[in-house]
Amino acid sequence: MSIPAVRLNHAVLFVADLERAERFYTEVFGMQVIAREPRARAAFLRLARSGNHHDLGLFGVGTAAPAKARGAVGLYHLAWQVDTIDELAQARQSLLDHGAYTGESSHGATKSVYGADPDGNEFEVMWMLPRDAWGTYEVAAPIDALDLNAELERWSGVRTAGRIVTDAGAA
Repeated sequence: MSIPAVRLNHAVLFVADLERAERFYTEVFGMQVIAREPRARAAFLRLARSGNHHDLGLFGVGTAAPAKARGAVGLYHLAWQVDTIDELAQARQSLLDHGAYTGESSHGATKSVYGADPDGNEFEVMWMLPRDAWGTYEVAAPIDALDLNAELERWSGVRTAGRIVTDAGAA
């Protein structure tokens, strides 16, 4: 029998400097620190439009902890979804502004920009095409160059992330 999960609810990262990591995620993603657990040197953060209790947990392990080697067994990256291609362009600029941008690509059904936090934890910020536009990408995941300007021309204003929680509690 399989586990009837519906989505990934949150991620937890080990970080060298908890305060530095908090600053990065609050500035770059606009997350809010919603709880701290000093005994565990941990902080829990929520995205502004999230319906989750927390989207990211950070556990400070100290600067003496060894860094994970790129390509080592373990988590490669997290993917944060945005609602519009316009927000993807905004994310790209934010990553550039914070010196965190590492690349971009088109995976057919998704368009992505990539970054890394101060500890080298990699992440993807992605926008998904409307389901009826997936076509052959339904069963393919290419790694192609992203022409963000062309994607903006074609898809600007199209929302695909589904229900977004607002300050009032629902979208």
